[in-house]
Amino acid sequence: MFTGIVQGLGIITNIIEQDNLRTIQVRLPIGCSDNLTIGASIANNGCCLTITSISGDEVSFDVMAESLAKTNLGQLQIGDAVNIERAARYGDEIGGHIMSGHIFTTTTISKIEDTQNNRTVWFNLPEIAAPYILTKGFIGLNGCSLTIGDVTENEFNVHLIPETMNRTLFGTCQLNDCINIELDAQTQAIVDTVRTYMQLHGNKADKN
Repeated sequence: MFTGIVQGLGIITNIIEQDNLRTIQVRLPIGCSDNLTIGASIANNGCCLTITSISGDEVSFDVMAESLAKTNLGQLQIGDAVNIERAARYGDEIGGHIMSGHIFTTTTISKIEDTQNNRTVWFNLPEIAAPYILTKGFIGLNGCSLTIGDVTENEFNVHLIPETMNRTLFGTCQLNDCINIELDAQTQAIVDTVRTYMQLHGNKADKN
């Protein structure tokens, strides 16, 4: 379980390609390697990965073909940065919202608007995710727990404060960057329940 509060940026130091598998080695931000064990989970750009080896402040993860195809991890190169969050522990403060580290789909940045001390980032709205992306709802973007701002027919945005820009990839993001999306589980459950209810009762009304 994660909270969407990114702890810093990790740097990709090595990539090993195998059949349907990629091993990535990441240098963790200061403090994130304390008391780590093999088998622990760390979110990389919001994607939950299991540690397979540890060497000082560098850790390795095996990423399957399915994850490479459905997330932006398949686009990473040596020297790239990733948002890092260690798994939450019982008793930790939930500063963002509860996240699983399971990526639903990806999107791309369509527009960036900078004003003094603020940044608004617009994203293309994936059709598959559109029913669950609602104004003032929660969303996970590259592992960051964020509140959705405006939603249009084809786009949605989030508003970022300086702390988020300093701590995460959103401080250096660019147009067309590929971004991982994790939807809020509660929103998904409510929307799906309502849709199922309407379908069932709509069919009964049609028969009557």
